[in-house]
Amino acid sequence: MVMKIGIPKEIKPLEGRVGLVPEACGELVKAGHLVMLEQGAGSASGYTDQRYEKAGVEIVSDAETIYQQAELVVKVKEPYGNEPEMLREGQLLFCFLHLAADEGLTRRLLHSGVTGIAFETVADRGGLPILAPMSDIAGRIAVQNGVTLLHHQHGGRGLLLGGLPAAERGHVVILGAGQAGGNAAQLAAAVGARVTVFDRLREKMGAMRVLGNSVTALYPYQDAISEAVASADLLIGAVLIPGAKAPHLISRQQISTMQAGSVVVDISVDQGGCIETTRPTTYEEPTYQVDGVTHFCVTNMPGAVPRSASQSLSAAMMPYLRRLVEGWQEDPCLKAAVNLSMGELIYPALRDQYL
Repeated sequence: MVMKIGIPKEIKPLEGRVGLVPEACGELVKAGHLVMLEQGAGSASGYTDQRYEKAGVEIVSDAETIYQQAELVVKVKEPYGNEPEMLREGQLLFCFLHLAADEGLTRRLLHSGVTGIAFETVADRGGLPILAPMSDIAGRIAVQNGVTLLHHQHGGRGLLLGGLPAAERGHVVILGAGQAGGNAAQLAAAVGARVTVFDRLREKMGAMRVLGNSVTALYPYQDAISEAVASADLLIGAVLIPGAKAPHLISRQQISTMQAGSVVVDISVDQGGCIETTRPTTYEEPTYQVDGVTHFCVTNMPGAVPRSASQSLSAAMMPYLRRLVEGWQEDPCLKAAVNLSMGELIYPALRDQYL
């Protein structure tokens, strides 16, 4: 089955990732598919239009052509701006959607009639293989940004997170020891911070302890979380329920117990956030303050490193993209990842939330 695949340029503020790198496009072209790319879509990731043309990709000048002609639209972030209105009934959309955090977008996509398969709901062999590399990046970016935001000139406590002789170490508290939380813990421990990670699963707690003697892994009893949050210099939210809205584990009252100049980074913001004071931000205005605590809640954290992110995302996506173009209706993994189709909500967690 030959399919016409379109890759539009991402228009979310300062989002530099691209749906597919040239090498991935080349494989699709060799398999007989027609691939179109909006002009300049790969430039922020370091890929010129010429690289794509060399791979056999057709370069088009505008997004409208992509949305009008493509049977399958492959992009990174959820439709933004006027993109939902450019999608049409019978078209396939393959990207991150995070619909549980955005009822307005959900309604617009339902109205379009598009069939949306979300990267974050593709589950295989007990994991989320397309989401995983972005979680790896987001966990590391959470610590990197937290380190910087603790600097005095950014309104932080003026604390060196890893400490040094005669100066105390900073305390990093992480909610969730999955892909994102685990990467955050690994980097925080590597810079020398004192790290406390909360998770319900013993095997995940065990994996955190292996990171080093500075890492403590605990069950998320409310009293234990409250005590840890009050002493946290950097609090990272990394809780995920696939396809569903993240539960609020931290209240505003708990945030108010943190010292002024402390930092919150909520990686779960894509799914609504696991901290009550979380609200979505972009890289244009990434931070805000609540009770003297700086919040960094950017909804596309991996977009800060588009070249690395695009390469890892394409590699994770390709096995499933190949199966998708061959006929996703017969593939149980992809069929279970459909969020909405032909004006109907399909994914169970979304149906439970909105219907």
